[in-house]
Amino acid sequence: MIKVLLFEDNKNFRQGLVLFLAALEDIWLVEAIPDARDAVYLVKKHKPDVVLMDIQMPRKSGLEALVEIRQAQPGAKVLMQTVFEDDDKIFQAICSGASGYIVKCPDPQVYVQAIREVYAGGAHMSPGISRKVLAMFQQQFVKSEQTFVDLTNREREILGCMVKGQSYKMIAANCGISFSTVATHVNHIYEKLHVNSAPEAVVKALEMKLV
Repeated sequence: MIKVLLFEDNKNFRQGLVLFLAALEDIWLVEAIPDARDAVYLVKKHKPDVVLMDIQMPRKSGLEALVEIRQAQPGAKVLMQTVFEDDDKIFQAICSGASGYIVKCPDPQVYVQAIREVYAGGAHMSPGISRKVLAMFQQQFVKSEQTFVDLTNREREILGCMVKGQSYKMIAANCGISFSTVATHVNHIYEKLHVNSAPEAVVKALEMKLV
C-alpha cells in the first residue's frame, strides 16, 4: 500500500481528494494538512511513500517545504501541485528535488496515476521543463564522461517518450505494453544511465543525444 501525505490549503479540494483516495485499496492517505508549517515533522512522523504538496501554500510555500523535506529526508518523494504550468516554479521545484509535478484538475484519477508513477520511480515533465533542466545542468555541472549507453530499441523508445513529458500510462498506451513493463524498462534505463530519477534521465538523454 502506498502511504501518501497531502498538503493542500483549499478545503473543498482537500476534502474531495481525501474522500476519493479513502476508497482505494492501494493508497493510504495518512493525513491531509492545510498548510506546510510542520511539513518536516509530519514527514518524519508518518514516513510517507509519496508527499503531495501544493506549490502555493499559506504561511510557508510548498517550495520552501520541499527544500526542508529534502534536506531532512533526502529520499523523500515529493509530488508538487500547481494551478497552471508555471515553468519557472516547476523548474525550481525539480531543481530542489521534486520527484515530479501535476497541474491541478477536477479529475482525481489524474492524481492517483501521478502518485502511482512517482511511487514506482517515475516523474512527469513537460518538454519545456526538460530543456530548462538541461540548460541548468550544462551551466553548473561537468558533462558526463560516459559516451556510450547500450540501450535496447524499446528502452530508447521509452526514453524518447519520457523526454516528451509522457506519463507511464501514456507510454504504455503508445508502446502497447503494460504499466508495470514500462516501470521495469525505466528502472533498466536508470541503471544504464547511472541516474536515480526521471529528470536526471531526461537531462542525460538530451545531453548525450540518445533520442
